Formats: sequence, structure tokens, C-alpha cells
Amino acid sequence: MFEAKEEPTRHRIGVFDSGVGGLTVLRELYRQLPNESILYFADTARLPYGTRSSREIVQFCFEILSWMVQQDVKMVVLACNTSDALALDALRREFNLPILGLILPGARAAVQQGRRIGVIATPATAASNAYRRAILEVEATAQVWQVGCPEFVPLVEQNRVYDPYTAEVAQQYLAPLLQQRIDTLVYGCTHYPHLSPILREILPPHVKLVDPAEHVVSAAAQELDLIGLKNTWSPLPTRFCVSGSPQQFAKLSLQWLGCTPSVEKIQLSTASPSPIPLEPVD
Repeated sequence: MFEAKEEPTRHRIGVFDSGVGGLTVLRELYRQLPNESILYFADTARLPYGTRSSREIVQFCFEILSWMVQQDVKMVVLACNTSDALALDALRREFNLPILGLILPGARAAVQQGRRIGVIATPATAASNAYRRAILEVEATAQVWQVGCPEFVPLVEQNRVYDPYTAEVAQQYLAPLLQQRIDTLVYGCTHYPHLSPILREILPPHVKLVDPAEHVVSAAAQELDLIGLKNTWSPLPTRFCVSGSPQQFAKLSLQWLGCTPSVEKIQLSTASPSPIPLEPVD
């Protein structure tokens, strides 16, 4: 159990992703928890995460959470499925604050929609089998097919959602899932809801889409209630920070935020390696 601090209204929820994908989580936070103040960090200097090694992902997450703790956040949401799949358990052992991931809430939502479940994800998330394990833990009779989609994150980050090439790539990625006659598709990466208009054109109308962002925020709301840290005052302006180009992030995020955010560049400390021991990924 986490103890509430004296002035919870002064503390932000930390949200991080490799880039603009986590804005899908941010939008859900605005919708479901409008009084919460947010610190959003995008590790744009090192994206995409989905083709990185487990060791790199754990190191990056340790650096980001160490910095967020210094910023006095009260909770962290990993708005990055790759980080969740490869680092969540280790981060929870290392840091003494609530840390929420997308995969378990997404898995629970998926089995409420169907039993023939497709998951599109980064190669690292797909290779980890994290979604398959989580879904089968919730519903053993479900069938799960996963596809790694290495080109999706770069295409979103390059603002090429409506590029004809993106539609071609999406057709290729979805083809094996359509052959399995899936009834549910899980966005196994927070960047992928940005591709919804393209994916919806390819998928049959009966296939239900599951965005774990919606469900992780519901879990965050429950956790804040449980530990007595829900903010009831007006929120502070969202603080946006990146490791790469502030201008590029601000320009790209405009279309999903509806405004151009003020963005800070942050230099993360990389002087010492993470003390978190790595565990093998199945």
C-alpha cells in the first residue's frame, strides 16, 4: 500500500513513451481524470523502442523513472507496451510508487469483446509474448495471434498516416490475422490508434478494436481512489518533455492535441547502468 502525501494536488502523474504514441493515453487521462496534472515525457532521441534489445529498454526505463521520481510524480503510467512487456516487473521492484502498464488492462478488455484475438505490436512486444500470456491468464479458452509491425511507429512519427505506403504496409501486417478470422484486434502499441482510419478500412466491420489506453486510465483512476491521491482541484498545465527535438514533437503532436504544446528538452542521466537485474524473455 502506498501512503498518501500531505498535498496530493501538487503532484503530477508521469506518462512516458518513445514518442507521440503516448498521446493516446494522455487524451484518455484528460477525458477520464480531468483534474489530474500530467508530466509527459517522450524519449524521441531513442525511438523506436520496438526494435531495441531487452537490456536497452530496461536501461531507458530506469533512467526515465529515476528522472520522474526527481520531479516528484505520484504515479507513473507506462504509455509504451514495449516497456510494459520488458521492464514493468523490474521497475515495480525498484521504485516505490504506483507504476501501471497497458498490457493487463488491454488483455482484460480484449476477452470481453471476443475469443479470436489478434494483437498488433512492436517486434519486441510481440516477441515477448506478453499479450498472449496476459490474455490466456484472463481467459484460457481464447485464441491469440500476434504480429510484429516494425514500420508502424516510424510512419506515425514521420506523420505519414495517410501515405499510400502506410495502407500497403497495414494490409501486409493484418493479412495473417484476417486469415485466422479474428473477431477482436488489440492495439499493442500506443502509436497504433493514430492509424485507426487506415486499419478500420481494412478490417471487416464486425472486428472490434481494443485500445488499452482507455483501460489503463480506468485502472489509474481506481488506484488513485484506493491510495487517496486523486486530485479534486483544477490541474496544472501539462508539462511536455522530450529527449530529442522539442520543435519536431510539438509540430507532430498538434494534430492529436488540437494545439501546439510548449515542449522542454531534457537531458537524462546515463552515467550509471541500471541496477535492475534482467530476466529472460520467453
